[in-house]
Amino acid sequence: MLKELRPAVIAFLVLTLLTGVVYPLLVTAFAQLFPDQATGSVIEANGKAMGSALIGQPFSDPKYFWGRPSATSPQPYNGAASSGSNQGPTNKALADALAARVKILRDADPGNSKPVPADLVTSSASGLDPHISAAGAEYQVPRVARERKLPESRVRDLVTAHTEPRTFALLGEPRVNVLRLNLALEAAGR
Repeated sequence: MLKELRPAVIAFLVLTLLTGVVYPLLVTAFAQLFPDQATGSVIEANGKAMGSALIGQPFSDPKYFWGRPSATSPQPYNGAASSGSNQGPTNKALADALAARVKILRDADPGNSKPVPADLVTSSASGLDPHISAAGAEYQVPRVARERKLPESRVRDLVTAHTEPRTFALLGEPRVNVLRLNLALEAAGR
């Protein structure tokens, strides 16, 4: 019996060492090549952590830009519960939620008759998206400028300055990180 047990114990110890010690150390060392991603992409303002560049934040005050809706629960942008709504295009609950979101946007800016960009009323597949489209940011410029008593041109300049290009100049669309933009708005309002 000892003859059969010895190889099993050795295999257990070797695999424990490889998967429990060596592999985590290698992954941690490799992650240091990408320090921003490895530490959670924390955005700081005045030495205080304000959030992550990778996870959206809930904003509902009209003086801020609003991000994509979150489908996570029990609270929005819950990183521990990343998920979409899983509601199909014929689902009445999805249609009702979209109509309610459009109404919220229209009520917050009744003079804005532009079409509401889709990303302002639909959640992403993860429910955590920190970005909105450039069109989504542009749609909100009049409301934010009015609420902050800033010229629209100044708010539009901030949007332009915080618009990130396509990844590798090919992938995706230009986008705006909502938290970074709102922090820039706060700095501009001082």
